[in-house]
Amino acid sequence: MKKIVTTLLVAIFAIGGFSKELESRFITTETSKHAYEKPVDSLSYEEEDRFVLGKSFFRIPWVEPPSATTARDGLGPLFSANTCTSCHPRNGAGQLFSATDVSRSLVARLSEKNPIRSLEQEEGFIPHRVYGAQLSINSVPGVLPEGQIALDFEKRVTTYPDGSIKELVKPKAKLTDLGYGKFDGVLSLRLSPPLIGLGLLEKLTDEQILKNQDVNDRDKDGIFGVANIVYSKELHKKAVGRYTYKASVATVREQVAVAMHNDMGLTTSLYPQENCTAEQTSCQNAPKAVDAIDVVDLRLDAVSFYVQNHKIPQFRSASKKGEALFSEIGCAKCHTRSFETEHGTIYPFSDLLLHDMGEELADGRREFDASKKMWRTTPLWGLSLRSKVLGESARLLHDGRARDVEEAILWHGGEAQEVKKRFQALSKELRKELIVFVEGL
Repeated sequence: MKKIVTTLLVAIFAIGGFSKELESRFITTETSKHAYEKPVDSLSYEEEDRFVLGKSFFRIPWVEPPSATTARDGLGPLFSANTCTSCHPRNGAGQLFSATDVSRSLVARLSEKNPIRSLEQEEGFIPHRVYGAQLSINSVPGVLPEGQIALDFEKRVTTYPDGSIKELVKPKAKLTDLGYGKFDGVLSLRLSPPLIGLGLLEKLTDEQILKNQDVNDRDKDGIFGVANIVYSKELHKKAVGRYTYKASVATVREQVAVAMHNDMGLTTSLYPQENCTAEQTSCQNAPKAVDAIDVVDLRLDAVSFYVQNHKIPQFRSASKKGEALFSEIGCAKCHTRSFETEHGTIYPFSDLLLHDMGEELADGRREFDASKKMWRTTPLWGLSLRSKVLGESARLLHDGRARDVEEAILWHGGEAQEVKKRFQALSKELRKELIVFVEGL
């Protein structure tokens, strides 16, 4: 055991060795609430202009048409938020609740229960025939909102082998105030994630991600890991998905367009149709913006550039013992430490692959090759600052059920079941060391 731990620590201390270019351009030592907002260094004058333009369209509200503000009209007819920053404050993760209700950062993704597989090839799922791909909680005048999300929690207790207990909560959601009749499809909650490191992840090749697959469990450790092969509207071909909780989108630009369409009802060249279904005639007949496309490519590209070009917080381990345990019990099997890029080694702590996480985390929704029980390994970089950026305690996992890192670990199942058991078998002191390490990433 001593030799194993020594070997692990030698590898771990090497993590501090960011390449000079990566450290100077892409790493920030900022630890304030603005840590996720620092632009990468050495942008050209043209790139700085594009960054500022993207920042303005990310932050300044869109307005309903028709409007004299033609650069920003086009909101709706159905929408949930009127700015990107409504769901990603200071580029961070969203909150579960606002001051009085469920936050706009928590969205309800919708789909049909029994989709025809052949129809899923380009979308990854079949949107609900009446309510579409995502519930819109707001609308322009003359159009009914689709509904609201009501959230309750089921409480349960987990007992460790040493007798310690930990309370867990599982969200129980339902749709209320439905504007277009009964909803009879699949509902899956999604809490908006932080927007850090996206540009660096895009610099990885598909081959780099694919080589970490273990489709047939060659090493017989019960952990597989498969890439989500998705159809990209931007690339016009199949590619490896790396964004969203189910890795269902291949590029940042496409993810920005998806969010604009679903969250704000904005059309782009990738999603040129209004966010209305055939059943929603008031939505279809609502006033249109002056321009056929709400977010022209120049502005879509600028917002994408803004999202791609922020620094990531510098990693400093708060517990070397916890860091060693992270590898020793198997967390690093999925939360892969590093990848090589043209700028140097990056440490997202994710393999970007799909893993079966068990029934407790299953959402009943398929997205391309991701089944109802499969989720992309969440990158952990920047986790130490997530609550500070948000301004309150940050929730974890796709639906925000986990109130802290320990709860997030205890919800792991499926391929991660044995790793979770090893964590539970640790002494209380060693569990704390591992949690401190993860909280410090």
